[in-house]
Amino acid sequence: MSKADELKLLLQSNNGFLKTSDATQIGVSRAYLGEFVRKQGLERVAQGLYMSQDAWDDGMYVLQVRYPKAIFSHETALYLLNLAEREPLKYTLTLKTGANTAGLAKQGVKAYKVKDELFSEGITQASSPSGHTLRVYNAERTICDLFRSRRNIEIQDLQAAVREYIRMKEKNLPLLMRYAKAFSVERIVRQYMEVLL
Repeated sequence: MSKADELKLLLQSNNGFLKTSDATQIGVSRAYLGEFVRKQGLERVAQGLYMSQDAWDDGMYVLQVRYPKAIFSHETALYLLNLAEREPLKYTLTLKTGANTAGLAKQGVKAYKVKDELFSEGITQASSPSGHTLRVYNAERTICDLFRSRRNIEIQDLQAAVREYIRMKEKNLPLLMRYAKAFSVERIVRQYMEVLL
């Protein structure tokens, strides 16, 4: 198989997106990749990420490639986990305390920061609307994040998310309460759950 065929296969398997790191991993030089990108008319959408002209734009995937240490959270996580009634107006990410979020703010992305020891709690995967795998917090962690940030969240979004969570077959209430305690929202989460259950 030629290098061009391998790159076309990569492009196809990643829904029309091609990462420089993936190309170099299969032994393609940057010079050859540059030539391939030019010949195929690929658009550079982020550093090290190219998109074919017929691919669906996937802002969430582009954000994840640009900020690989960030996790989709809050309203965006609700949407990805099918717990939201609508797509978020702004994407929401969480990073470790100390991370620079100035670039995200300029792009209209809402960024939250959390202590290192709480950052990796509840990380799972979900698919973007275009079919890319994204890192996202699970439903239990997301509910706790919403309660922690309730001053910045629309109250109807919070209430709708909790109602959807209660309806989930796969909900894990002991895990929810463990996260609630770790994130210091145990009292309010318990009150909500007692009313709705």
